[in-house]
Amino acid sequence: MILKRAKEVFKIEAEAIASLSSKLDDNFVQAVEAIYNCRGRVVVSGMGKTGIIGQKISATLSSLGTPSIWLHSAEATHGDLGKVTKDDVVIVLSNSGETEETKNLLPILKKIGARIIAITGNKNSTLAKYSDIVLDVSVKKEACTLGLAPTSSTTAALAMGDALAVCLVEKKGFKEKDFALYHPGGLLGKRLLLKVEDIMRKGKANPIVKEETLVKDVLYAITGSRAGAASVVDKSGRLSGIFTDGDLRRHLERSADLASRKVKEVMTKNPVTIHPRQLAAEALRILEEKKIDELPVVDAALKPVGMLDIQDILRAGLV
Repeated sequence: MILKRAKEVFKIEAEAIASLSSKLDDNFVQAVEAIYNCRGRVVVSGMGKTGIIGQKISATLSSLGTPSIWLHSAEATHGDLGKVTKDDVVIVLSNSGETEETKNLLPILKKIGARIIAITGNKNSTLAKYSDIVLDVSVKKEACTLGLAPTSSTTAALAMGDALAVCLVEKKGFKEKDFALYHPGGLLGKRLLLKVEDIMRKGKANPIVKEETLVKDVLYAITGSRAGAASVVDKSGRLSGIFTDGDLRRHLERSADLASRKVKEVMTKNPVTIHPRQLAAEALRILEEKKIDELPVVDAALKPVGMLDIQDILRAGLV
């Protein structure tokens, strides 16, 4: 019985969303154009469950490059209407279009001069009459068995808000890099914004030794820096190799006098490198593809300026 009822809820709400397509008309186009040309911000307002949907719509718009703020319909008439200017577009959500708190703020919004877009289930409501543009999100019935709790109606309103946001993304030419700018703490933001220089080891944490340095001294340098490898440079200071824990283990098996040998004899020559301005995500790709743990970072003159360890990638949250 429970599973059957759950499936009915999904069916009813899916039908509610599907029915929106037939309601789309020039009003939707006008709404997108109004928001696109808005010189201020998009203010989203509502009450109750529909208001919560409004908060999500506002957050989605902001995250996709359309500045938006949330305005509680009840708080609006107690001073918060001061947030609204004549340059703003106000999206007001109300399924009935007759919510008292919402009706109270409409005349003031008109007096301020902001454009009003209604997302409502009642095209003949007070809200619709006060609005410049009306988006019809009426549904046949709520998924609630009592027909009282907002379910299908809030789902339809949410879908309409998503449609507005997505259409604005395309109209504005909003790209992944723009999305990353507003989501620097997320994985996508890090992959598109984080540079090698932001997380590489440098200074004392980046041991650099000369080709003539003895292996024992290289080990001291690595240990003192708490690093996993050392960059090896030639007489001109350019990178010629890298000496890693892996090199140490491999040569220990073959050479009893390893500690007294010159590092140039046992280092990994001509290692894969990366530039500090390249994306950290590209460094991760190289580390995984080459199956290595350390990646020397060099400048345009091939001089080492840092070292990137797989642990640095992990700490940065790229994986």
